[in-house]
Amino acid sequence: MKSLRYLNKYFIKYKWRLLLGVLFIIGSNFFYVNMPLIVKDAVNQFEENFNVENWANIAMWLGGIYLALSLGKGIFLFLTRQTVIVVSRFIEFDLKNEVYEQYQRLTYNFYKKNNTGDLMNRISEDITHVRMYLGPGVMYTVNLSVLFTFTIYSMMNISIELTLYTLAPLPIMSFLVYKVSSRMNRQSERVQRQQSRISTIVQETFSGIPVLKAYSGEARFRKVFDENADTYLKKHMDLVKTNAFFMPTITFLIGLSTILTIYIGGILSFDLQNDIRSGDIVAFIFYVNMLTWPFASVGWVTSIIQRAAASQERINEFLREEPEIKSPTDAPFHFEGEVVFDQVSYTFPTSGIEAVRDLSFSIQNGETLAILGRTGSGKSTVINLLMRQFDPIDGEIRVDGKPLKSININDFRKQTGVVPQEVFLFSDSIRNNVLFGLSAHQKANEDTIKEVLKTTHVWHNIKTFKNGLDTILGERGVNLSGGQKQRISIARALIREPKLLILDDCLSAVDTETEEIILDNIKPQIKKNTTLIVSHRVSSIRNADRILVLDHGQKIEEGSHEELLAQNGVYADMYAKQLLEDQNGGEDDK
Repeated sequence: MKSLRYLNKYFIKYKWRLLLGVLFIIGSNFFYVNMPLIVKDAVNQFEENFNVENWANIAMWLGGIYLALSLGKGIFLFLTRQTVIVVSRFIEFDLKNEVYEQYQRLTYNFYKKNNTGDLMNRISEDITHVRMYLGPGVMYTVNLSVLFTFTIYSMMNISIELTLYTLAPLPIMSFLVYKVSSRMNRQSERVQRQQSRISTIVQETFSGIPVLKAYSGEARFRKVFDENADTYLKKHMDLVKTNAFFMPTITFLIGLSTILTIYIGGILSFDLQNDIRSGDIVAFIFYVNMLTWPFASVGWVTSIIQRAAASQERINEFLREEPEIKSPTDAPFHFEGEVVFDQVSYTFPTSGIEAVRDLSFSIQNGETLAILGRTGSGKSTVINLLMRQFDPIDGEIRVDGKPLKSININDFRKQTGVVPQEVFLFSDSIRNNVLFGLSAHQKANEDTIKEVLKTTHVWHNIKTFKNGLDTILGERGVNLSGGQKQRISIARALIREPKLLILDDCLSAVDTETEEIILDNIKPQIKKNTTLIVSHRVSSIRNADRILVLDHGQKIEEGSHEELLAQNGVYADMYAKQLLEDQNGGEDDK
């Protein structure tokens, strides 16, 4: 139950609604426990003084009271659900928002270490289990406590001795609940973890469906899924078996109480020293059966609470995560255009790979710096360091002469336009995907959107679509070509008119001719601001003011296109090979 203490803040937030719900539970049970007393009086009256002439009047009178009590119970039960259950929905809403905000706070390395399926499971399945505790779990627990108190009070008013005999099996019941609940807790946690594994497998299957089908991997993935599903079924069945043990046990103990009530009550009724009559025994039977469902629900509620505790522990584990990167200040920051890397090194904590080593360079306002290197040379890591997705292990990054760690990182990112290597488009219209690049205070009209799409040489494609800018894209823009996705991604960065433009190998899916058109179109934007271009293609960066050549995270060459060719080193070799490839490609086309 320790993990569920986290929810106390929500109970405090909705304390008045919950208090009202408790009052409605009390009201409902007040009517409920008085119903057997009507039956008791009716039996006693018919036993002592049965009058055929007054039978109908007595029956109508007692029946009317019984119906009135039933109606009152029903009304208060409805109001109970409208308070307690509704509060559970409010808390579910708040908790999902809190989890979602935490998802947005956490940084790059967290998502490298955790599976998407597991993260999705925490905001869906886990919170659903917690809501069951907040709603039915709380309602039935309070209801059991109130009903038990009222019932025992009413039973003791009739006969203390008979009450003690009737309640004799309850200590056994309490012991069983205590022993089994700890077992259910362990089993619930195993079930939830296995559920997360299945969610991860399904998410990866959906995301990688083109590769899966291209390699005819359906059978292989089906086998993996079946194995995990079988494991989930086994673990879940273990939990179900444990849970199923409650109902017959509690039903048996309640039945034993009923037998004891009839047997002991019958004996006491013949004892002249006891004022036990037939109506009292009937009322006792009613009271015992009243307790049947609440006590039978102990197993179900215990299961709910244990599963909620296991789920909340997983949620708490996630909510306790602190983002590695935090903005140190809320003071406004206005980027002037200077970026300096000073002996920067970074090693990935998960793999131990040293991505960047002792890297130093600078970019001035209005200057274009290009970084060239083969796959795995550390190009994208440089961008992630500059955008402070993670911090360097050694060295320092300065922006306008200030350490990057000391500035308002949110303001800095708002003044930056990043086109990542892996293009991500939302399942929304093309228009909204482009407008996503705008900050909250920025606006853009139809002409501005079209103009930026013309700049990235993709408007001529979009205008042929049936719905134009309002064309809805599939997941990750699946209904567009790779080149079209990249060009829309560039448009999304350009529309915000960034002071720092970062292009991370974002023209790899377009042909050389289209690449030249786009680079010519964005020259005015490049000349106006600080620009960083990362690529493995020389054609994308040869017009940059300066070019860095990286190899295994280290700078091995630096200079302009002409200067690097004159050095006749790695850059010149890459240029010659790519030029030859382009020429051969052109001849093949002919």
